[in-house]
Amino acid sequence: MIGILCGLGGGVRFYRSVFVNELGKEYLRTARAKGCAPASIYGKHLLRNAMIPIITRAGSVLPFLFTGSLLLESFFGIPGLGYAGLDALYNGDLQLLKALVVVSALLFVVINLATDIAYAWVDPRIRLT
Repeated sequence: MIGILCGLGGGVRFYRSVFVNELGKEYLRTARAKGCAPASIYGKHLLRNAMIPIITRAGSVLPFLFTGSLLLESFFGIPGLGYAGLDALYNGDLQLLKALVVVSALLFVVINLATDIAYAWVDPRIRLT
C-alpha cells in the first residue's frame, strides 16, 4: 500500500501529461469542427489514443510490484513469497528458488500478454496476428 501511494504522484502527473498532449492533436480539432458532442470526442477519440501509453506504463509497473514485495517482506519480517524466497536462499533450498523464479517469469509473461490484448481492445488500428 505504501508503494502504491508513494508512486501515485508520478503516475497522476504522467497521465495528465498524456491527456494534455493528446488534447492538442489535429483529430480532436477536426471532430469538434464536425460538430461531435464533447462526450463523443473525449470518449471515442481522446481516450482511445491516450490509453496506449497508460496501458504500457501499467503493464510495465505491475510485475515490479510483485518483485518489490521481496524487499518489504524481508525488511519488515512479513511472511510472504519474498520472505520465503530469502529464507530459501539462506537455507540453500534450490527447488523453492526455482519455483519462485518460474512464478515470477510467468507473471511477467502473462502481464505482457494482457498488455498486448488490451492494446487491441482499446485501439482498433492495432491487430494481433
